[in-house]
Amino acid sequence: MYGLLPLFDTHAARLLDARATALLGGDGYVLMQRAGQAAWQHLLQNWPAAQRITVVCGPGNNGGDGYVLARLAHRSGRAVKVLHLAEHVPGTALSQRACTDYVAVGGEIAIFPDAIPQGDVVVDALFGIGLSRPPDAFATALIDAINGQSAPVLALDVPSGLDADKGAAPGKAVFASRTLQFIARHAGLWTGEALEHTGELALEGLEVPGETFSTVESSASLLTPEALSYWLLPRRRNTHKGESGRALCIGGDHGHGGAILLCAEAALRSGAGLLSVATRESHVPAMLARRPEAMARGVESGDELKPLFSGVGAIAIGPGLGKDDWGRAMLKLALAAGKPLVLDADALNLIAAEPHALADAILTPHPGEAARLLGIETAEVQRDRFAAAQAIAERYQAVAVLKGAGTIIAAPGQTPRVLDAGNPGMAVGGMGDVLTGVIVALRASGLSAFDAASAGALLHSLAGDAAAEEGERGLLPSDLFPHLRRLANPEGID
Repeated sequence: MYGLLPLFDTHAARLLDARATALLGGDGYVLMQRAGQAAWQHLLQNWPAAQRITVVCGPGNNGGDGYVLARLAHRSGRAVKVLHLAEHVPGTALSQRACTDYVAVGGEIAIFPDAIPQGDVVVDALFGIGLSRPPDAFATALIDAINGQSAPVLALDVPSGLDADKGAAPGKAVFASRTLQFIARHAGLWTGEALEHTGELALEGLEVPGETFSTVESSASLLTPEALSYWLLPRRRNTHKGESGRALCIGGDHGHGGAILLCAEAALRSGAGLLSVATRESHVPAMLARRPEAMARGVESGDELKPLFSGVGAIAIGPGLGKDDWGRAMLKLALAAGKPLVLDADALNLIAAEPHALADAILTPHPGEAARLLGIETAEVQRDRFAAAQAIAERYQAVAVLKGAGTIIAAPGQTPRVLDAGNPGMAVGGMGDVLTGVIVALRASGLSAFDAASAGALLHSLAGDAAAEEGERGLLPSDLFPHLRRLANPEGID
């Protein structure tokens, strides 16, 4: 699909490396030299004035890539020093060959704990994808030394210490300024804690044959802005409002009317043709004053809610819902309505208390809500966000949108999707209410649950990025509304 880029786990990455090596004649040193050359060119492009370069090499092939870079930098006249731990002598045939070639041109090697010399760039070629456990004490000290110096850091393939599958660091990990991936994008680098460590991400394909990828499946897909134009097609000239989707938003218990108001306006700005809102009677005047296009109805009992289900294409419930009797009654009726659902906030908390499979639903938890849905700790969710999102999808037989840095969309039987959009300014109360409104509008328009969740999360994050151009701190959920409307019409965007 246009706008989706494949992401691979470490097992697949190793298969790709082996397959590419075989297709290039069976000599792995060919690929290693290409990686080292690409890394050297990447360094030159981003730090052209760098004259003093430190390359920290590990014992494996990631270290071999570093030795190739070091040799090329040395031959170009730069002041180069390779640094490694005493026990990290080259441990593979390829890394030994690369080290020998570096030494043969007069390259210098030092043993840590020699101090990392103050230089212009440090290259992290310590572990790459080869580490999924906490580094030992010696490696931790070396990682601390890399992080403690002031020069920018270029990580080769993966910042050392980071789990390339889970996107979390089981111990200390390098904070890179830039990370250059080879051949394939690593799934874990696009979500959660990894985003603190990778800096700017780039990919070098190393000119491997196209058939390298023919039999290796990706573990996830990266959603890029271009995907919006696949889902949000131009409307027909004679489109009517019912064809654009009719949605119902339920929520806003006493004292929480703002949440359902944000949800409702987001749905309208994302293209809902008709929008009804069921909320407490006391919130109706504010709703009509702020957004008269929403058909707001004061609902105090189940009997008043049931008539609103007629003709609705999708229901959103949760923003400001509360967990008292009113919220419980609203949720019970919504679950029994037989309509596509988008569940957020207290609707998720109520469901977590009595887990069960849901019919045609999209769940939009933040990590804390995800933990409650799974009966685990929030830290466990964040240690493996892909696994947590998939576990929610399987447990509730629903689409799961695990919010946070690198939002993940998962569904039973589907390859998960992760967003390459969003920013820290969006970490503010009410932002999830806006997301719920965006998704319910797209679900009501006829998109499948998985596509509506994916398109809605992407549209929401891109609108947040556009709003953040004026600054992340102080960003409000309502700042997204003008950008939602513009981005929901991608055919008109240059």
